[in-house]
Amino acid sequence: MSSTAVSTPGGLRLPRWAAPAGVAVLFVVAYLVFRGTATLPHDKEAPQFLAVTDLREWIDDHRNDNPIFLYFLNYIRLFVGWLYDLFQVTLYALGWPGITGILGALAWLAGGWRIALFAVAGVSAFGYLGLWQSSVDTLALVAVSVLLSLAIGIPLGVWAGLSRRARRAITPVLDVMQIMPTFAYLAPLALFFHIGAPAGAIATMIYSIPPAIRITALAVSEVSPTAVEASTSLGATRAQTLFKVYLPLARSTMALAVNQTIMMALSMVVIANLISAPGLGGDIIRGLSRAQVGIMLPAGVAIVVIAVLLDRMTMAVSRRGPHSKLSRADLVGAGVLAVGGLALIPVLPRTWPDGLTVNFVAEVNDAVHWAETTWYPVTTFVKDLTTFALLNPLESLLTSAPWWLMALAVLTVAWWVSGLRPALTALGCLLAIALLGVWEHTMQTLTTVAVAVLVTLVIGLLLGVAAARSPRYSAVQRPILDAAQTMPAFVYLLPALALFETTRFTAIFASVIYAVPPVVRLVEDGIKGVPATVVEAAASAGSTPGQLLWKVQLPMARRAILLAANQGIVMTLAMVVVGGLVGAGALGYDVVVGFSQRTDFGMGFVAGIATVLLGVMLDRITQGADRRPSPRKRKFT
Repeated sequence: MSSTAVSTPGGLRLPRWAAPAGVAVLFVVAYLVFRGTATLPHDKEAPQFLAVTDLREWIDDHRNDNPIFLYFLNYIRLFVGWLYDLFQVTLYALGWPGITGILGALAWLAGGWRIALFAVAGVSAFGYLGLWQSSVDTLALVAVSVLLSLAIGIPLGVWAGLSRRARRAITPVLDVMQIMPTFAYLAPLALFFHIGAPAGAIATMIYSIPPAIRITALAVSEVSPTAVEASTSLGATRAQTLFKVYLPLARSTMALAVNQTIMMALSMVVIANLISAPGLGGDIIRGLSRAQVGIMLPAGVAIVVIAVLLDRMTMAVSRRGPHSKLSRADLVGAGVLAVGGLALIPVLPRTWPDGLTVNFVAEVNDAVHWAETTWYPVTTFVKDLTTFALLNPLESLLTSAPWWLMALAVLTVAWWVSGLRPALTALGCLLAIALLGVWEHTMQTLTTVAVAVLVTLVIGLLLGVAAARSPRYSAVQRPILDAAQTMPAFVYLLPALALFETTRFTAIFASVIYAVPPVVRLVEDGIKGVPATVVEAAASAGSTPGQLLWKVQLPMARRAILLAANQGIVMTLAMVVVGGLVGAGALGYDVVVGFSQRTDFGMGFVAGIATVLLGVMLDRITQGADRRPSPRKRKFT
């Protein structure tokens, strides 16, 4: 048997990590040399802030004589206000007996008697907590917002599902809208639509419309081409094919679009209180401003009840088949509830009786004070450790580095991780932030986001891997994740505020518990999606469970993990900005101050724009990483 010598290329071959390490060393040296120069400190009286504030004053003075406002924007505001008044008056006319009966009947038709029972108990809870009027106002605001979102979103979604050109045009807009934190919607809408219920409804509608469009487009695009071809071959027109083939077959997925639109609307109606939208948000904002969990908790419970009830109803509808029919017993039960509720309207008072309410504000505040006192050593240790070991050093690094060095670092990292186009987008966003004059506060916000994302990914990976490898643990964890993803974002501030008072760490803690559930789900689904044949082949080759995880499952689940990182960043950024209400400072605080103090409106408006740019920058880096091949694939291509 002959052997052939294989020649190897001569010369020294550097390891793969040498180039990144060398670039990192260059950045460290540059930072040490230029530290403290070109840092762009924050100036509250910057000309661009004052210019936006002056623009608001001009708009307020000319709101009723400028043609754009007089013949366009004011009519939109009046129409939305009329629609809200219609829903509000109708709900108040029904009173608690009518609302209980009708909502219970709709719940029975949607998901059976158990959901109907929960609906009756939930409506009663609104009154029992002493929040009847606020809850009705919230229901009216959600109803108007969701109705408008679906009226606009579903036709756009159908169009995008049927036309690739339309989908390519709409997708970048939806990407930006979903990256934008909730606060970022408020400033421009307050500028153009003033404050009150109409502005709150429009802000909620805009925030909740992306899932209506995206999921509807997905549902329509996934309709079987065979069914469409059969309809066309039988001579059906485009309209007939749409209404008799596309929409019926996409009905269950479109019900999920309604579900997600409602959940997004519930997250926004609380924050819309900052522009004087009515409802439960007022109680939560008041509790936050006074740092009293006792005021926030009843309103938080009421919002969770609304969210869980509407979630269960719409999810029950989405699980039905296209040809499923209601039983006679369900129709009779729902009819009895509806008729009974309407019949009791003239008999019982319209508003919930004051004698049937409970007030436990003092008891909750006492319990929170006890928890703070009892757990003070533990919570203080965790808070101080995170602050001094991570937050302060990272913030010092980012705020003392020259702006041009940070821009070069972002360009380098984004190019290496995601490619040239995302890198240029990220660089453009960062340079725009520098021009807006909020560089220092942006770096402080980026510090908080980075720490929160790091903690979120560590916890999400651990819990996701555990769930993927243990079906029993996954069965226990999944209902908890379902409940956690149903809750509006503001609810997560309750435990954070109760444990850590108003500090930067409070926002980080709330961000982590808000962002962990989707990260856990994506990691679990990614690892479970690894082909069983690959896992069996690795196990038969003698791989240990640890080797199987690190060398097979995690690398093959790379896309899902990168998507989890992307979602974690977007959700964490949104929550960190909300954390401006509980001591997070930086851009979130600027936005809050801009709404509360008229003279600082320009600063708040610009801070909202900077938050969007920061979100786009971080999103583009991680989304681009998801589309690139892994380092191992790059090596062999």
